[in-house]
Amino acid sequence: MTKRALTFPGQGSQAVGMGQDLAIEFAEARAVFEEVDAALETKLSAIMFEGPEETLRLTENAQPALMAVSMAVVRVLEAKGVKIADIADYVAGHSLGEYSALCAAGSLSISDTARLLQTRGRAMQQAVPVGEGAMAAILGLELSDVEEVAAAAGQGGVCDVANDNAPGQVVVSGAASAVERAIELAKAKGAKRAMLLPVSAPFHCSMMGPAAEAMEGALANADLQAPVVPLVSNVLASPITDPQEIKRRLVEQVCGKVRWTESVAWLSGEGGVEELAELGTGKVLSGLARRINRDVKAVPLNTAADIEAFVASL
Repeated sequence: MTKRALTFPGQGSQAVGMGQDLAIEFAEARAVFEEVDAALETKLSAIMFEGPEETLRLTENAQPALMAVSMAVVRVLEAKGVKIADIADYVAGHSLGEYSALCAAGSLSISDTARLLQTRGRAMQQAVPVGEGAMAAILGLELSDVEEVAAAAGQGGVCDVANDNAPGQVVVSGAASAVERAIELAKAKGAKRAMLLPVSAPFHCSMMGPAAEAMEGALANADLQAPVVPLVSNVLASPITDPQEIKRRLVEQVCGKVRWTESVAWLSGEGGVEELAELGTGKVLSGLARRINRDVKAVPLNTAADIEAFVASL
């Protein structure tokens, strides 16, 4: 039997129209979107299907929206007799995707996950006044080079490595002036590209401290069960199952680096995983997986056709 991990996308994968084809095709998907709307007491599904894009892009909307589409895929698979515990050896998610992964693995209910992500999105947005923080993608440099750039740029202002997404694709985050310095230093060091990202706050850096505190409080009260398969944690790049440790690592993740390259490397190495199935909107993680390890099969499960083909392959 194929060893498989299920992966769940993070912010940036959202797009107007997300999940709409699943809602049209499957009652199980519609039920997920209705549950999320009820939990948040807002018609998030209408924003997902119709926009406007600037409203969907708001962190407090994008985060639960991405989870909702991921869980719609999970529920459609389950309706076809495919249980997560039977097809997956591990789950992993990119940043907010960790919450989707935990929901898929039975640790959290859909309603609780939606509320936690809305809280997380609001807290991350409010942690730093708009315009004071920034994030930048650095392409074509090794992680160690970007770490040197961030350290040099951070003299007098925060500049942290936020995401190690794939070889040659690293994101830095922090004070706007420090991130702008990092862009110039990275170019001088030979980066192919270094550019600001269209985000509203500097995620995954030490400036997110107030958001980490907010999530510590929210998670303390959350009913979080052990997942049916281990979660490969963003901050550890290794598997965990203990609910209290999972809560602790989710708090650390707010300010901590998303170690995605190492997570996929662990899955395809020590974890023995041969296939990564990406559940939800877009194909970002499938693209990153191919850059990290070309020997691992990457399968996006986004549309009804994707799901049908995947079920047929099992």
